[in-house]
Amino acid sequence: MNHKLFPLLLVAGLVAAGCTLTPKYARPAAPVPAAWPAAVADPGGPVATNATAASAALPATVSGLSWREFFADDKLCQVIGMALTNNRDLRIAVLNVEQARALYGIQRAGLFPVLNGTGEWLRERVPADVSMTGNPLTANEYTANLGAASWEIDFFGRIRSLKQEALAQYFASEQARRNAQISLISAVAQAYLALAADRENLKLSETTLETQRASFELIRRQHELGLVTDLDLYRARTPRDTARRDMVSFREQVAQEQNALNLLAGSAVPDEWLPTTLDAVHPPREIEPGLASAVLLGRPDILQSEDSLKAANADIGAARAAFFPRITLTAAFGSASTDLSRLFSPGQGAWNYAPQIVMPIFDARTWSAHRASKVQREIAVAQYEKAIQSAFREVADALAVRANVEQQLAAQQSLVDAFTKSYRLASSRYEKGIDSYLNVLDAQRSLFAAQQGLVSLQLAKQANQSRLYAVLGGGGEVEPAPLQARK
Repeated sequence: MNHKLFPLLLVAGLVAAGCTLTPKYARPAAPVPAAWPAAVADPGGPVATNATAASAALPATVSGLSWREFFADDKLCQVIGMALTNNRDLRIAVLNVEQARALYGIQRAGLFPVLNGTGEWLRERVPADVSMTGNPLTANEYTANLGAASWEIDFFGRIRSLKQEALAQYFASEQARRNAQISLISAVAQAYLALAADRENLKLSETTLETQRASFELIRRQHELGLVTDLDLYRARTPRDTARRDMVSFREQVAQEQNALNLLAGSAVPDEWLPTTLDAVHPPREIEPGLASAVLLGRPDILQSEDSLKAANADIGAARAAFFPRITLTAAFGSASTDLSRLFSPGQGAWNYAPQIVMPIFDARTWSAHRASKVQREIAVAQYEKAIQSAFREVADALAVRANVEQQLAAQQSLVDAFTKSYRLASSRYEKGIDSYLNVLDAQRSLFAAQQGLVSLQLAKQANQSRLYAVLGGGGEVEPAPLQARK
């Protein structure tokens, strides 16, 4: 039966040697500067680039630094691991990868014939006036075949171009999964730090409320003794009520931040994993962004955009192939007999093959499809370049924050120290009858605002470190989210 398989083997060889009309892919040049922008670390001092300042102080690079190495707080790592397991958005991203992989398999299978085994029994009666013998005839026919129906022979690479497009889309979905993981890790870290800052502000407001209650009680007793005026009494009640309002507001914020963290984690985070204050959270590691902005080309979202560009490029090859003839083959070989018992006996072999060629003469849709595919590639190029520009800005913004936040923290700490001394002096002068209670209120209000500003800057510093790690593309490959125990 080998001579009967020769046509199929010949066609398979021709397909393997066939051409493809997909344009050669070339990565577009990155439309951003080769180095990071300069940032002023000291308004009164010399200007230095972020990379130069960082190279002297920051030991670790993002490349190869996993999130477990970057985040030093054990409780935070527990919450991140919980989110990677349970977060629904990440689960959808993982499932999208599986779907893209299956779709690629479907498209790739189009290169090969679909073989079907068929068995058939035909029984018919032929009337005498149409029978070759002149007598009525009842006939049986049994067949068993193995064949391929309408197999397209990919001489001009249409199917292979579609296969390349599906493969690029699969790679893009994988990069989307990586990007979703890195974004989730960064979001969990920032939500965790925000919750820690709110709890610290809540603790600060509770301490302030207790101080104001004690001051109010002291002034109330003095008022009962006629030592202070009604104005001083009402002035003392104002900061007490303000502190109580602030405390309730921070309790609300803490509850909302905890709800946001639970949503990211996919379920309720155990209380023992939650932060108490921002000071109790071990800060992330310092990282080095590198000297060149080319590091952005390894970001998952940019790789995803580039894979989409490759898919659009491959789609042009499929559109070009539509202008050329399409050849299909239907073939079968097997056995046939009028008697079931002799169906597989020697000499009962049967075969057939029927190649078909379709030559496009005029179809305006092919020209429009070709133009559309070229425009789609240009759109993909613009989207790829925009992704690089957006990534460059995100990193530049994070570097600008890092270059100046330490000086802001130092200035804010000095401000807190000054207001602390001012509040103590104002309280002492009031107790001695030297000054009015209005100065005490101003000093206390300024101190509380400065303390809140210090917490905000400490949060901004740690959150910016987490953001810088994410916008630089994260470190080594993070673990894929598990797909077991789906509900």
